[in-house]
Amino acid sequence: VQLQASGGGLVQPGGSLRLSCLVSGFTLDYVTIGWFRQAPGKEREWLSCLNTADNKAQYADSVRERFTISMNNAKNTVYLQLNSLKPEDTAVYYCKTDWGFSDKYYYTPCGRVGYDSWGQGTQVTVSS
Repeated sequence: VQLQASGGGLVQPGGSLRLSCLVSGFTLDYVTIGWFRQAPGKEREWLSCLNTADNKAQYADSVRERFTISMNNAKNTVYLQLNSLKPEDTAVYYCKTDWGFSDKYYYTPCGRVGYDSWGQGTQVTVSS
C-alpha cells in the first residue's frame, strides 16, 4: 500500500494548484481518502476526504469553497484542487487512506484513515 502526493510548488496569493495522490497496491473502489497538511510549528490539520463508495466529499471549514477533492479511478489518483490560495495555506500536504493496517487512525467525516507512516508529502508555498 503506497500513496504518493505530488503537485505542490510555489504560487502567488490568489493562485491555484492541483495536488495528486497516486495510490498503488490497491484500487480506489470502496475506500476513504483523506487530505491533510502540516505547517511548520503547527498541528497537522485535516482538510478534505472522499468516500469512493458513494463519492461523497467533506471539507474542513478552513478550506470549504476553495478546495475540491476528486478522483480518477482509471488513473488510481485522487486530486485536491486548491484555489484562491492564501499564505496561510503554506504547508506540506499529505494524503492517507483506510486501506491496509495502521497502528493509529484518524476519523474523518468520510471514515477513518491511517494516521501513521507519513511520507514526504508535497510542499505548497504561497508567497508573493
